Amino acid sequence: MRFLVDAQLPAALARWLAAEGDRAEHVADIGLASAPDKAIWDYALAADAIIVTKDEDFAQRKAFKDGGPTVVWIRLPNTRKRQLLLWFENVLSEYPASA
Repeated sequence: MRFLVDAQLPAALARWLAAEGDRAEHVADIGLASAPDKAIWDYALAADAIIVTKDEDFAQRKAFKDGGPTVVWIRLPNTRKRQLLLWFENVLSEYPASA
Protein backbone atom coordinates (compact mmCIF):
# COMPACT_ATOMS: atom_id res chain seq x y z
CA MET A 1 0.00 0.00 0.00
CA ARG A 2 0.99 3.60 -0.40
CA PHE A 3 0.21 6.17 2.26
CA LEU A 4 0.26 9.96 2.34
CA VAL A 5 0.41 11.21 5.93
CA ASP A 6 -1.17 14.62 6.46
CA ALA A 7 0.39 17.57 8.31
CA GLN A 8 -1.40 17.10 11.67
CA LEU A 9 0.30 13.74 12.10
CA PRO A 10 4.04 13.27 12.72
CA ALA A 11 6.45 12.43 9.92
CA ALA A 12 7.50 9.52 12.15
CA LEU A 13 4.25 7.80 11.17
CA ALA A 14 5.27 7.82 7.51
CA ARG A 15 8.71 6.50 8.47
CA TRP A 16 7.14 3.73 10.56
CA LEU A 17 4.76 2.72 7.75
CA ALA A 18 7.71 2.58 5.35
CA ALA A 19 9.69 0.45 7.83
CA GLU A 20 6.72 -1.93 7.93
CA GLY A 21 7.07 -2.44 4.17
CA ASP A 22 4.60 0.04 2.77
CA ARG A 23 5.32 3.10 0.70
CA ALA A 24 4.68 6.19 2.77
CA GLU A 25 5.35 9.90 2.55
CA HIS A 26 4.58 12.80 4.83
CA VAL A 27 3.19 15.90 3.13
CA ALA A 28 6.27 17.82 4.35
CA ASP A 29 8.51 15.39 2.43
CA ILE A 30 6.92 16.38 -0.87
CA GLY A 31 6.43 20.12 -0.36
CA LEU A 32 2.73 19.94 0.54
CA ALA A 33 2.91 20.75 4.27
CA SER A 34 1.08 24.06 3.81
CA ALA A 35 -0.85 23.07 0.70
CA PRO A 36 -4.62 23.34 0.49
CA ASP A 37 -6.59 20.13 0.92
CA LYS A 38 -7.38 19.98 -2.80
CA ALA A 39 -3.67 19.81 -3.69
CA ILE A 40 -3.13 16.98 -1.20
CA TRP A 41 -6.25 15.19 -2.47
CA ASP A 42 -5.11 15.52 -6.09
CA TYR A 43 -1.60 14.29 -5.28
CA ALA A 44 -2.96 11.25 -3.43
CA LEU A 45 -5.32 10.48 -6.29
CA ALA A 46 -2.53 10.70 -8.89
CA ALA A 47 -0.15 8.64 -6.73
CA ASP A 48 -2.81 6.07 -5.79
CA ALA A 49 -2.06 6.83 -2.13
CA ILE A 50 -4.23 6.50 0.95
CA ILE A 51 -4.55 9.78 2.86
CA VAL A 52 -3.95 9.33 6.60
CA THR A 53 -5.27 12.39 8.41
CA LYS A 54 -6.85 13.90 11.50
CA ASP A 55 -8.58 16.46 9.26
CA GLU A 56 -12.33 15.91 9.12
CA ASP A 57 -12.47 17.84 5.82
CA PHE A 58 -10.91 14.89 3.96
CA ALA A 59 -13.41 12.47 5.49
CA GLN A 60 -16.30 14.73 4.50
CA ARG A 61 -14.96 15.16 0.98
CA LYS A 62 -14.69 11.38 0.61
CA ALA A 63 -18.22 10.88 1.95
CA PHE A 64 -19.77 13.32 -0.50
CA LYS A 65 -17.65 12.71 -3.59
CA ASP A 66 -17.62 9.69 -5.86
CA GLY A 67 -14.16 8.28 -6.40
CA GLY A 68 -11.04 9.88 -5.04
CA PRO A 69 -8.37 8.42 -2.81
CA THR A 70 -9.07 6.28 0.22
CA VAL A 71 -9.05 8.31 3.43
CA VAL A 72 -8.11 7.00 6.86
CA TRP A 73 -9.52 9.53 9.31
CA ILE A 74 -7.75 9.25 12.66
CA ARG A 75 -10.12 10.22 15.43
CA LEU A 76 -7.76 9.85 18.36
CA PRO A 77 -7.22 12.71 20.80
CA ASN A 78 -3.84 14.38 20.77
CA THR A 79 -1.39 11.75 21.84
CA ARG A 80 2.32 11.15 22.06
CA LYS A 81 4.05 9.87 18.96
CA ARG A 82 4.86 6.47 20.50
CA GLN A 83 1.22 5.91 21.51
CA LEU A 84 0.08 6.78 17.99
CA LEU A 85 2.52 4.31 16.45
CA LEU A 86 1.42 1.57 18.86
CA TRP A 87 -2.21 2.25 17.93
CA PHE A 88 -1.34 1.91 14.23
CA GLU A 89 0.59 -1.26 14.88
CA ASN A 90 -2.43 -2.79 16.61
CA VAL A 91 -4.86 -1.72 13.91
CA LEU A 92 -2.70 -2.84 11.00
CA SER A 93 -2.00 -6.20 12.61
CA GLU A 94 -5.69 -6.99 12.10
CA TYR A 95 -5.30 -6.73 8.31
CA PRO A 96 -3.40 -9.13 6.04
CA ALA A 97 -0.08 -7.88 4.71
CA SER A 98 -0.28 -6.04 1.43
CA ALA A 99 0.85 -7.91 -1.67
